[in-house]
Amino acid sequence: MNVFLRIVIVLVMVVSTLIGAAPSFGQVGPGQAAPEFSLTDLQGNPHRLSDHSSQPMLILYFFDAASRPSQEGLLSLNNLAKRFDTANMAVWGITNSSRKAAAEFIDQANLVFPVLLDTSNVSDLYEAKAILPTVSILGPGMKILDYFQGGGKSTEIMLVRLAERTLQRKQTMMAKAISDTVIEKNPGNIEAQSVKGYAEIKEGNLARAEEIFETISRKKGEGEIAGKEGLSAVYAKTGDTQKALQLADEVVQKAPERATAHVVKADILYSRNKKQEAEAEYRKAVESKAEQPYQKATALNQFGRFFASVGNYKEARTLYDQAVDVDPYYIEAMSNKGMTYEKEGNWDQALSEYRQALSLSETDTFASVLAQKAEKMLALQKDAARNKEIDRLVKDLAKRFREQKSKIKGPRDTWTSRPMVLSFVDFQDKGGLAERDGLGLVMTTQLADKLNASGRVKVVERAVMDRLLSELNLGSSELADPETALKLGQVLAAKLMATGTLLFTPGNTLLSLRLIDTETSAIPKVVTKEIDSKVALSAYLNQLNRELLKAIIEQYPLKGYLVQASGDRVMLNIGQSQGVVPGTRFEVIEEQEPVKYKGKTLQAAPKTIGEVEIVSVEPDLSYARVLREERSFKQDDKVIEKINEQVL
Repeated sequence: MNVFLRIVIVLVMVVSTLIGAAPSFGQVGPGQAAPEFSLTDLQGNPHRLSDHSSQPMLILYFFDAASRPSQEGLLSLNNLAKRFDTANMAVWGITNSSRKAAAEFIDQANLVFPVLLDTSNVSDLYEAKAILPTVSILGPGMKILDYFQGGGKSTEIMLVRLAERTLQRKQTMMAKAISDTVIEKNPGNIEAQSVKGYAEIKEGNLARAEEIFETISRKKGEGEIAGKEGLSAVYAKTGDTQKALQLADEVVQKAPERATAHVVKADILYSRNKKQEAEAEYRKAVESKAEQPYQKATALNQFGRFFASVGNYKEARTLYDQAVDVDPYYIEAMSNKGMTYEKEGNWDQALSEYRQALSLSETDTFASVLAQKAEKMLALQKDAARNKEIDRLVKDLAKRFREQKSKIKGPRDTWTSRPMVLSFVDFQDKGGLAERDGLGLVMTTQLADKLNASGRVKVVERAVMDRLLSELNLGSSELADPETALKLGQVLAAKLMATGTLLFTPGNTLLSLRLIDTETSAIPKVVTKEIDSKVALSAYLNQLNRELLKAIIEQYPLKGYLVQASGDRVMLNIGQSQGVVPGTRFEVIEEQEPVKYKGKTLQAAPKTIGEVEIVSVEPDLSYARVLREERSFKQDDKVIEKINEQVL
C-alpha cells in the first residue's frame, strides 16, 4: 500500500470519527418539542422548562459570557425587555461560562432576565456548544418555533423573525420596537421595515403605514415589490380598492409567488361577488412559497373562510389547521375552526377549539363568548327534561307559524304593559370575507345577555330560536324577508324583532341594525355603525346595548296602575315579569277631559300629578316610594315610565 493511499485512509477514518462524535444537527429544530431541562440561576433559583409550558413565548439564548459578538443579540433583547412587560417577552440566558464570568457580565449589562449556569449539558441537548450564540424561540406548548445559530447576520435574522412572531401575537408596539432595533443597525433591512408597516396597519395607523411602504417601494428589486405589496394592503384598508388592485397586479406580475398580493386581490374580488376569481387568487396565495409565516397564515385562513362560506367545513378545517401550524398564535383561525364545528352541531369539538384560542388570550371576546355558548349547549344536551320542554314548545310554535296564528291575542287591558319580549334574528353577512367568522353571532349573543341582565327586556332563548328555525327550515335568505321575520316574532310573542346586516369590505365593517315592531311593522330604532378595528368590540356592544335600551324605554314606556296608595308608599300592578326593576321611576298621570272645538273632539295630554320610584319588585307587582305628589294618590291612577339615565 503506497503512502498516498495510507494518508487517504487515515483522513477518512479521522473524518468518520469526527462526524460520529459531533451532534447530529436536526435533533432540535422548528416544529419539535423543546428538550426538557432544569437549571439554576446565579442566585440559586431553579428554572424548570416544563413549569413554563403555559408561557406563550420563551427565548432560550445560549451564549459565551466572555464573547462580545456572542452577547450582541442578548443585549438587544435586554434593552427591549426593559421597555416591555417580561410576560410578553421572557428570555433565559444560558451559558457554559464560569460563575464569575457570568456574574461580571450580568452586572455590566444590568440584565432584567435570568442567566442560567449550564451544569448538566443542556447546551448539548440544544446543539449549542460548537456555535454561539444559539437561539431557540419556543412557542405554545414549549414547541420550537425558530432556531438560529451564530452572531452578526444571524442575530439580525433572529430579531426580524422575533418581530414577526411578536406581530402574530398582536404585540404591535413591541414588534415595531424590535424592527426599529434592526433598522437602526441596518437601515436597508426590508423585512424589518415591512414588519413595522404591517404593525401600523394592525393598529389602524394607515397614514403611517403608507409612508413606510412608500419609502420601501422606492428601492429597486425586493424593496419595490415588498413596498407595493404593503401599499396594496393599505389602500384596501382605506377603501381605495381600485388602487389596491392595481398595485397588487403589479406585484403579481413581478413576483407571482408572494401571498399577500393574491390575498388583497381575492378579498376585493369576493366583496364584488366575483367568487370564482376570488377562489383562484386564494389558491395562488396558499400555494406561494416566498412569504413570511404571519402572511402565509393569513392566506390560509382566508381560503378557509372561503370554503366555510360555501359549507365545505372539512376543507375549511384543513386550511385553518395549516394556518395554526404556520402561526401558532393565530387565534382567529382557531375560533374559525370552532365555528365550523358549531355550525355542524358538534359542540364538544367547537368548545375545544374555543378553549385553545382562550389559552393564548383569555381576554379574546370572540372565543370567550363562543365558548360560553358552547358550554351552555353542552349542558342543555345533558338536560333531558329541558330538552323535552323545548321540543314541545318548538313544535307548538312551528304549528302556529304554519297556521299563521299568534300565540298571544290582544289584551283586554290596553293600558297595562305586557312583558317586553325581543327576539334576535341572525345578522346577515354581506360583502367580503372577514378574517374572523361569527361576528354577528357574537354580537347578538352578547347583546341578548346584556338586555336580559337589564331586567327590562326578555330575549327569546337562543336554543329555542335555533331549533325553531331548524324545524321550519328557515335559512338566512328566508329570514331576510321582512314578512317572514315579523311572522316569526308574532308566534314567539315577541313585541320586537332585532335584525340587521354586517357589510364586510376590505377596509371596514358596517353594521346596520333595526328593531321592528311585530304588531305594527313600525321600525322604532335603526342603528348604523362603522366597526373600527382599533376599538374593542366590548365597547361597541356596551354602547349599542344602551342605545337599544333607551330606544325601547322611549318608544315603549312601562305603563300600569296604582293598586294601593298609603302614605309615602304605593303598589303597582306591574313587576318583574313586565320589566320593572328597582330604581325605575314612574310619573303618576291624570287624564284630562276632551275639548270640543269646531265640531272636533280634541284629547288633551294627560297631566302629571306626581312621581314614584320603585324600591322592591315581585313577579307581577312592585312597591314604590313617593317622590312627589300634587294631590293624594288613589287606586287606579295611571303610571307611565320615566327615563332614568342612571338606570341605563
